[in-house]
Amino acid sequence: MGWRRVTALSLAAVLVAGGAVAIGFFATHAPASVATALPGATHTPGDRSAPTDAARPAPTASPTPIALVPRFDKAARSHDDPASIWVVVDKYRPLQPVDFTPPDLVVVPVPHVWEPQLRREASDAVVALFAAFTAETGLQLQSQSSYRSYPTQVSVYNDDVSAHGQAVADTSTARPGTSEHQTGLAIDISALPSKCSLDACFGATPQGTWLAQHAWKYGFLLRYPEDKVAVTGYAYEPWHFRYIGIDLATEMHTEGVTTLEEFFGLPAAPTYH
Repeated sequence: MGWRRVTALSLAAVLVAGGAVAIGFFATHAPASVATALPGATHTPGDRSAPTDAARPAPTASPTPIALVPRFDKAARSHDDPASIWVVVDKYRPLQPVDFTPPDLVVVPVPHVWEPQLRREASDAVVALFAAFTAETGLQLQSQSSYRSYPTQVSVYNDDVSAHGQAVADTSTARPGTSEHQTGLAIDISALPSKCSLDACFGATPQGTWLAQHAWKYGFLLRYPEDKVAVTGYAYEPWHFRYIGIDLATEMHTEGVTTLEEFFGLPAAPTYH
C-alpha cells in the first residue's frame, strides 16, 4: 500500500477517535437539555428537569377549622327594668318604680290555694312544669302564692312584722317594693295534698326534690338556696321559684351558679340599706 493511502487511513482513524472523544466530552459537560438528546447520555447530579412523582412532597391536609361557641351574653336583657324577666330584685335593689304593676298578667290554670296570676310567659312555663312533674311522678303540685301587688305586699309585710317583729320579718318577707312576687315572675309551690307548705321541710318532699332538680329545664330558679342566705338575705325557701327563662336558667345550671347576684356580678344583699 502506498504512503498516501496509509496516511489517509491514519488520518481517518484520528478523526474518528477525535469525534468520539468530543462526543463524550460534550455529553458530560453540555446542559442537561442538550445532553439528554445525545445518544447514551444520562442525567447528571445537576439535572434541572421536572422531578418525578416519587420526588414530589406529599400534599398536607388542611386543618379542620374549630367551631367557636358564642359566650352567653349576660347583658342581653336588663337587670334593672322591672318588665325584664332578668330583673334582679333584692334588699339592695328595689323595683323602680316601687309600685310597679306587670303589663301582661294572666290567671294561671293550675291547682291552687289562692288564684294565681303571673306574667303570660311565666304562666305558660308553670303549666308545662306542673304537667311534666305529674307525668313523671304521678303526684301533683299546686300554687300557694304568686303575683302580689304593692298594696298587698304592704299588708303581708305589716302582718309579719306584727306577728314576729321586724328583725324576723325581714328574713322571710320582703319589704314592699322589694318583693319578687310583685314582678309577676315568682311563684310559691306546694304539694297537693298539702305537705310542708311554705316550710323548709318541703325541700325533702318528692315535690320539693323534683323541683330542685328539674325546674331549671322550664326556666325557673330556686331563688333562695339554703347555703346562700348571706347573698340573698333570705332564709332557705325551697318552695319559692322565680321565672328567668330557659336560656338563663340553663346557663346558670351549667355553670353551677345558684343566685342571680353571683351570676351577674351584683353585690350580695344580706340586709337592707
